[in-house]
Amino acid sequence: MTDIVFGLDTFGDVPTGDDGRLLTHPEAIRQVVDEVVLADGAGVDVVALGEHHRPEYSISTPETVLAGIATRTSRIRLSSGVTVLSSDDPVRVHQRFATLDALSGGRAEVIVGRGSFTESFPLFGYSMDDYEKLFDEKLDLFVKLLDEQPVTWHGTTRAGLDGAEVYPRTGHRLPVWVGVGGSPESVVRTAHHDLGLMLAIIGGQPARFAPYVDLYHRAVEQFGNAPKPVGMHAPGFVADTDAEAREIFFAPYKAQMDRIGALRGWPPMTRERAEAEMEHGALHVGSPETVARKIADSVRAVGAGRFDLIYTVGPQPVSARLRAVELYGTKVVPLVRELLA
Repeated sequence: MTDIVFGLDTFGDVPTGDDGRLLTHPEAIRQVVDEVVLADGAGVDVVALGEHHRPEYSISTPETVLAGIATRTSRIRLSSGVTVLSSDDPVRVHQRFATLDALSGGRAEVIVGRGSFTESFPLFGYSMDDYEKLFDEKLDLFVKLLDEQPVTWHGTTRAGLDGAEVYPRTGHRLPVWVGVGGSPESVVRTAHHDLGLMLAIIGGQPARFAPYVDLYHRAVEQFGNAPKPVGMHAPGFVADTDAEAREIFFAPYKAQMDRIGALRGWPPMTRERAEAEMEHGALHVGSPETVARKIADSVRAVGAGRFDLIYTVGPQPVSARLRAVELYGTKVVPLVRELLA
């Protein structure tokens, strides 16, 4: 398993400066660019930027930020994580990522999904009543576009296409994953479309997702498609010591989880619950040695061929985020490779 791919994911959470001031959205976007440039030099394989339309996040158009990153990096792969396909246009998504692919010299990939929030639906004029249909139809069209041949498609959620040709072309098939939170139907749909499976594991023991990986591999075989690696992403944070990592991580994590919990009826986050998730659940928090051991355990338990650390959760200090990126690339990734050898 030494050929596993290691990534870093962020939604562009608005951080704080070392003076405790929240950065503006423009400052936060530029901060993400700087962090990915650091990750590129530190040996991280891929970065995935998520799409959100909320005040605590700065990134609403991942491919735009990735295009800026493309001009300052040389090797790191550039992905969304996720592109909310349901409230976007599949033709424009392919065009934008084909453009990113050109700018980056073939380093673009896409993770599509329905998103963990629903603000994009009313923002772009879509009804939540069409939640399932929007994703089903738009994914079907998007997959057809990947062949870069004239497309004929008809559905109910956008205008049909008759022999339409879409430009620019990449000259190859863009790598595409589907972000899945744990629905068997979503796993089978991903296998049917011959796309990569990216599991969003944000709580609980990663091992509970292993049955979805088994289902995916069985479905891929039944559909007659080629086997593909499965990816997983999970939250975490790296600092020089366990105590430092936990101290930096908890307050911003609680602020973020309490904000989400207020929308979804969850109880306030406690230190005890967070510590339990760090010890036995999905939070990969600690020193490079601690995080590496936990990532290795998670990868084995799930059967993943790619691990992405969601390295920003809430308003963390800029200096701590930069150190976390450096430690992940230079310390954690090599240690995990040794543990999995």
